[in-house]
Amino acid sequence: MEVAALLVLTVLLGALIVLVALAVGRRKGELREETDLAEEFTFSPFFVYFCPCFQAHSGNVTCLDFSSNGKYLASCADDRTVRIWSTKDFLEREHKCLRANVELDHATLVRFSPDSRAFITWLANGDTIRIFKMIKKDDGTFGFKAAAEDFPQKHKAPILNIGIAETGKFIMSASTDTTIHIWDLKGEVLASINTNQITNSYAAISPCGRFVASCGFTPDVKVWEVCFGKGGEFKEVARAFDLKGHSAGVHAFAFSNDSHRMVTVSKDGTWKLWNTNVEYKKQQDPYLLKTVPCASSEGSRVALSPDGRVVAVSDGCNVAMYDTASGQLEEELHGVHSEEITDVKFDINGRFLVSSGDKAIRVLHNAPGYRAAIRDMQDMLKKAQNEAMKQRLQQQIGEAQSALDTVLAAPVD
Repeated sequence: MEVAALLVLTVLLGALIVLVALAVGRRKGELREETDLAEEFTFSPFFVYFCPCFQAHSGNVTCLDFSSNGKYLASCADDRTVRIWSTKDFLEREHKCLRANVELDHATLVRFSPDSRAFITWLANGDTIRIFKMIKKDDGTFGFKAAAEDFPQKHKAPILNIGIAETGKFIMSASTDTTIHIWDLKGEVLASINTNQITNSYAAISPCGRFVASCGFTPDVKVWEVCFGKGGEFKEVARAFDLKGHSAGVHAFAFSNDSHRMVTVSKDGTWKLWNTNVEYKKQQDPYLLKTVPCASSEGSRVALSPDGRVVAVSDGCNVAMYDTASGQLEEELHGVHSEEITDVKFDINGRFLVSSGDKAIRVLHNAPGYRAAIRDMQDMLKKAQNEAMKQRLQQQIGEAQSALDTVLAAPVD
């Protein structure tokens, strides 16, 4: 187990060191060639912990989503566009993006398909789901084409969230009343859920694609399993488990990448971390791992790093980042955006936290995650009995600390 953990940390820290070297050593004023596929924009660096911000949208950015392969970030805004960014350019001084135009409407939500070759949007005026697919044009460039027909209108209240299961078997949409619809990919409703939470404040599909969860006015989070037969046919939506422990309504929640952990943020002024890797069919309940006081408000969003080490909570224009093992507040950043933050997400490797709120997308180095990895290696070093492993751990700790110091010491232009 020690060897396996060390190998994983070695790979992650090696990637971190390469990224830091590229970021700090990059020459100022470097320009990239424009192409028909992309549009190029400049930026001004923000806080010390921030990478370059993305400033392409002419309207407020309302939603962000990473593709499951980790290569792309999608953003939508009220400027009638959806933009697709390459994550490998996060540390560049200029950024390129592909643009999809939303005709006669604008998207408030965007979610990638599992194969990263399409995305779905929620239309603000049309009150429906529209699918966009990536196409190759005659000149060899790529663009996006909307499906011939939008999904039928089924919701009677404003939409909170949409999602596509990683399995590709269903789509979810949730509204502010108590309704969640489960759709097939052709726009037929497979099932409807009444959450009985008076009002919904958030809903999402788990990264594993098995579960749908919701929270709202009541102080619990409800989780259902969307069940399919061996032949892929839809069977039912079955109640799985609840997260109970908050004393007031829950604003939002998030899953870890393996769906084994969940984090919730509540009106009661706390966030809670849960172990959800349970055999609920045998009546085993999720159990609470941590309760930590935090600032939160209606509209607060929460993100859990893929490895479960870091929690990020938005409150108005601010972001706080916590270590999940200790519950300690690691970073508190004020005025991250000029308007209320609409979304926060970790990339799939846990190296960056991205946020939206005004016309910009902010990208933040996950410094608390680096520190947590270093602490884990230091704990492994104390327990290591093999001399070769001790030397390797000491080397990795030194390299990781050096890389982190470089990030924190990087000059702000």
